[in-house]
Amino acid sequence: MAYQQYFDQAVAASRKAALTAEIINKVLKDVAKAAIEETPLLLQENQKDLDRMNAADPKYDRLKLTEERIKSIAADIENVAGLPNPLGKILLDNTLSNGLLIKKVSVPLGVVGVIYEARPNVTFDVFALCFKTGNTSILKGGSDAEFSNLAIISIIHSVLKANNIDVNAATLLPADRAATEALFNAIGYVDVLIPRGSQSLIDFVRNNSKVPVIETGAGIVHTYIDETGDLNKAIPIIENAKTRRVSVCNALDCLIINSKRLGDLIHIAEPLAKKGVELFADKRAFETLDGHYPADLLNLAQASHFGTEFLSMRMAIKTVDTLEEALQHIAQHSSKHSEAIISEDELNIETFLNRVDAAAVYVNTSTAFTDGAQFGLGAEIGISTQKLHARGPMGLQELTSYKWIVKGNGQIRQN
Repeated sequence: MAYQQYFDQAVAASRKAALTAEIINKVLKDVAKAAIEETPLLLQENQKDLDRMNAADPKYDRLKLTEERIKSIAADIENVAGLPNPLGKILLDNTLSNGLLIKKVSVPLGVVGVIYEARPNVTFDVFALCFKTGNTSILKGGSDAEFSNLAIISIIHSVLKANNIDVNAATLLPADRAATEALFNAIGYVDVLIPRGSQSLIDFVRNNSKVPVIETGAGIVHTYIDETGDLNKAIPIIENAKTRRVSVCNALDCLIINSKRLGDLIHIAEPLAKKGVELFADKRAFETLDGHYPADLLNLAQASHFGTEFLSMRMAIKTVDTLEEALQHIAQHSSKHSEAIISEDELNIETFLNRVDAAAVYVNTSTAFTDGAQFGLGAEIGISTQKLHARGPMGLQELTSYKWIVKGNGQIRQN
């Protein structure tokens, strides 16, 4: 295998003696400091990537680094350093009647592979979380962010070298397709593979990888305003969920509104118009907004607009007559990422919370909070939409497994 050396070196790094929590935290703080100090380099290399991408591409915003974003990345790394050590935790401690002492103890997953698109921040985030949890990381970034990722890994490696730590604790694979295929087939070397990116990337990884996959799904996100929803809450919530940052997976894609509240739709849509959000409204919502929303931004929705992750200043609107109809629409089109209800009816709220199948379900707030840092996890390695092992924002705990430790004093099994 052409990339065998990468996997051999990663496995060797993962088998070295565990670092102390003090050393791990020092390295993370050093990386955060180096990221700030090397901001000019990061911006310079990131600009090379940006110059190759159309600014209208939804991935452009994800690709772009700014001084403020670098400060935020560094702060997230600092946050990870400050979190409790997730390793060596006693999850179960039991002494059997035969005297055997059985413990269940948290341990690293091992070698964690992450494949992602035009998101250079992921390179920092994955390293920080994997390093904190004693995992070795193998990173496969997209060619769109090649210059940015090379600059980031050079900063990480310089810090590891300065602390006398094997640089193979974090490996960046080449940005070519052959490296992707090699990663998919790295059985016995990579313990788990985590894709971060579009639904097409996630589907591709799931369908082709022979390495176990944790899916971090696309975000097709809905917010339902029921007949009791508070308009003063709804207006800023919808604006924030849709326009705070349109290229992220927790951004709102479809507003579902109870037909009794159509009269309020004009007020809800007003701040969206000011920010240039293009709407794809069903017949009843279109007729309500017609003449009250910029004509060049208002379209009659087609079936294809529902169940779409826009990742841009676009949003669908669906009108329903009942909570049950809203729940059915979400069940049909949701990617099981984040869903929200705006309501003052406790029965409707509880029904929504119990019936909606999603990693994060919200009441009277913005779906923009589905984020590891916002949930108090530090940075995140992704947002899982599956149900095995991890669900929702994945932080330190989700990057650990466990092993059973059994201590005896000569016992043998009798049956």
